[in-house]
Amino acid sequence: MNNGEKDVVANKPRMKKVVSLETFVFFGLFIAFFGALGSKMGVVNMLNTLMNTAYQLMLDTVFYIMAIAVLAGAVAALFSEFGVVAIVNKILSPLMKPVYGLPGASVIGIIATYLSDNPAILTLAEDHGFRRYYKRYQLPALTNIGTAFGMGLIITTFVMGIPSISGESFVKAALIGNLGAVVGSIVSVRLMLHFSAKKYGTEEYCEVDCNDEVDLTAYRQIRPGGVGGRFMSAMLEGGKSGVEMGMAVIPGVLVICSIVMMLTKGPSVDGTYTGAAFEGVSFLPLIGEKLGFILRPLFGFTSSQGIAIPITALGAAGAAIGLIPKMVAEGLAGGNDIAVFTAMCMCWSGYLSTHVAMMDSLKCPEMTSKAIFSHTIGGLCAGVSAHWIYVLFSLIH
Repeated sequence: MNNGEKDVVANKPRMKKVVSLETFVFFGLFIAFFGALGSKMGVVNMLNTLMNTAYQLMLDTVFYIMAIAVLAGAVAALFSEFGVVAIVNKILSPLMKPVYGLPGASVIGIIATYLSDNPAILTLAEDHGFRRYYKRYQLPALTNIGTAFGMGLIITTFVMGIPSISGESFVKAALIGNLGAVVGSIVSVRLMLHFSAKKYGTEEYCEVDCNDEVDLTAYRQIRPGGVGGRFMSAMLEGGKSGVEMGMAVIPGVLVICSIVMMLTKGPSVDGTYTGAAFEGVSFLPLIGEKLGFILRPLFGFTSSQGIAIPITALGAAGAAIGLIPKMVAEGLAGGNDIAVFTAMCMCWSGYLSTHVAMMDSLKCPEMTSKAIFSHTIGGLCAGVSAHWIYVLFSLIH
């Protein structure tokens, strides 16, 4: 089979028999899951709770995240347009090789994903002017470093704005969470480089034709027009990208969050189910209590319900941060929890739902399992380091 035939086969949609084993397995698990919820809550109450919870999340959480995303998107676009991002790039580039084992150009990927989301790293990886700095074994690690900082600005801004019942400011906790995410990213990338070096060796560079490419570390692209026009254009286009990101988190928040809330919360105050929003079967807190001897020294969670946040972050960071305000309002999370949540939501940022596609886009699908394993360890390290940095900082101050 020649290369052309291989490309045609690769582009064909994946096909399965109309009825296969997975059909029965999925249907059995679906019935078992919702059957267990329905037997506990009542079928009508379960359905009403599911819909009411999704509705409340849409009103109270999604629109708030979208508003934050619009503002953050506008600021990010202005920083990029007028060279602030370029200055940060110049300052941080020399640190990339000794810290991450990656070329200095990688800091552009960190900034891009921090200001937007995980897939932003892929756009850079397709650019020959960026790609030419990388050896082949370093390229798969872009998935890990990009994911570790995905939605960082939105997550950080969101948790900073959560009101505390004690009047405590969460700015310090959010910044410590960012430090934890940095630690997690280093662990994830270094592990990934260990695996990819074994697979590809450490000498071969990525094949690129860079005769007509622009050096992204020396030049930045700007919008047409004068300073005033560029300012307005960057601000509005950045805000528009925030709207798109806000829209993109809706499925994750409504679907994943609703299910997680039902697995986290219990019945109404009098112990009965009414079909109201945020009722549930208290399954995750039970797991949290059983694992408390591990979770408390590692992450220092105030409540066993804290386990719901990192579990949700595995699938969607937007959904995970949507759970935090209610926990804070109920006194189930404090400064330490916010630091850990920020670190793990940022470092994991829904990697289970993006890693496969990202590795496929980088044409390294055979390394997907290694990338997921490395990032799992990295996210756990992010949470642990955020907890202990917060404890040490509290002792000093």
